[in-house]
Amino acid sequence: MRKGLGHSAKSGYNIARMRFEIILAPEAVQDLKHFKAHDRDAIEMHLRHQPTKTSRSRIRRLRGISRPQYRLRVGEFRVFYDVTKDAVEILAIVLKPEAAGWLEKAGSKS
Repeated sequence: MRKGLGHSAKSGYNIARMRFEIILAPEAVQDLKHFKAHDRDAIEMHLRHQPTKTSRSRIRRLRGISRPQYRLRVGEFRVFYDVTKDAVEILAIVLKPEAAGWLEKAGSKS
C-alpha cells in the first residue's frame, strides 16, 4: 500500500526544499561584481537550497568562531556566510590567500 505525499519523510525523498533568501553585505556586493557568471551561479546553487550541507571540499562549518558560521569554496574565492531560519547572510567574498587574514580580523570567537 502506497502512502500519500504527506508521508514523504518516511519514504526518504525530499519533495520540497526551502528556498533561502540570500542577503549580501555591502562589501560582498562589490566583490560579487568581479565574479564570472558561472561562479555567481555556483553561489546560488549551493546557498539557495542547502547552505548548511557540508562537504569535504565545498562547504565547511567553521569551528572555534561564532561568526561567520560557514565557508563556501568557489574556485579561488572563499565565501563566508551565516545562516538564519530563512536566509543566508553573505558577509564577505575573499581570495583564498586572504581568507585566513580576513577571518582573523572579522571573525567572532565563540
